[in-house]
Amino acid sequence: MRSDLVVGFDLDMTLIDSRQGVGEVYRALTAETGVFIDADLASSRLGPPLETELAVWFPADDVPAIANRYREIYSSYAIERTPLLPGAAEAVDAVHAAGGRVIVVTSKFTGNARLHLDHAGLDADELVGSAHGDGKRDALLRFRAHWYVGDHVADMRSARAAADIAPELGIVALGVTTGPCDTRELVEAGADDVLPDLWGFPALLAKRESGWSPPDVPITSTRA
Repeated sequence: MRSDLVVGFDLDMTLIDSRQGVGEVYRALTAETGVFIDADLASSRLGPPLETELAVWFPADDVPAIANRYREIYSSYAIERTPLLPGAAEAVDAVHAAGGRVIVVTSKFTGNARLHLDHAGLDADELVGSAHGDGKRDALLRFRAHWYVGDHVADMRSARAAADIAPELGIVALGVTTGPCDTRELVEAGADDVLPDLWGFPALLAKRESGWSPPDVPITSTRA
């Protein structure tokens, strides 16, 4: 087990099941704006930035203002309705028990992500919000992460991109099928392992880290 272990986790549909709460926020937006949003459909495809989903339902010029309103009302509808996913607390505890640090890297607005962590009682050492794609990659590099755990193909691509830039970190991209992407999709996007949920994470962490050794890369390898 490395002494400087850092494990990154996505938030929505990796640590928390936010579908019901997010659906309620979309229904509230429909009531306010008169613009229909299929809340069940929208909340079934969490992962991309909020603006990507809103652009399906609103003209492009309206999206920034609607996104701001979504974030303003979010805490009133979503926090109390959002439970932890199976094994999430145990996964975070396993990292800390191994002497490691937990970073949560999510596309969700930072303030609302913090409310979720506090409500769920998850002890994250660092939180990076409003991060997607290259933003997630850069966060993993900034904190020198060794793992990134997520439910979406975009999470796996971000982890692989970080691994390509800093191979000395030996980043493990771990997919979980608790979100919209299945095993095949996650593997094709670069997952090293895929679990059905986070219950299996502590054992996988112990297995992989017990046999970890630094990759044989040049001392001058590129770093972000």
